[in-house]
Amino acid sequence: MGRKDTCDIYCYNESIVNEVREKLKKDDIARITSLFKLLADENRAKISYALTLEKELCVCDIANIIGSSVATASHHLRTLHRQGVVSYRKEGKLAFYSLVDEHVRVLLQTALEHRKDVRSNV
Repeated sequence: MGRKDTCDIYCYNESIVNEVREKLKKDDIARITSLFKLLADENRAKISYALTLEKELCVCDIANIIGSSVATASHHLRTLHRQGVVSYRKEGKLAFYSLVDEHVRVLLQTALEHRKDVRSNV
């Protein structure tokens, strides 16, 4: 007995497949995958989301928001910084972090809206 969520026969549209494959080569899917992997960590996702709510936060604020030590928050912030998601500035002895641009903000807000839509349609 066949599954209902697959094709009953094997066939494909060669021109569409070739066109999409070519676009996949041009688009940097590996970089997109890296960004999603980066944000797949719950603490880094929390930090990134917190920075969509506040323009900038110091490391101590972030540690308290995610419920971690300052060292753990710093580790996650360094990872986000190396990947180009956040930037920081020093003010005396404090380090303040912010999102580099609007793209991550839009991505996270879109994901949250998607989740709300999925819950309301179930």
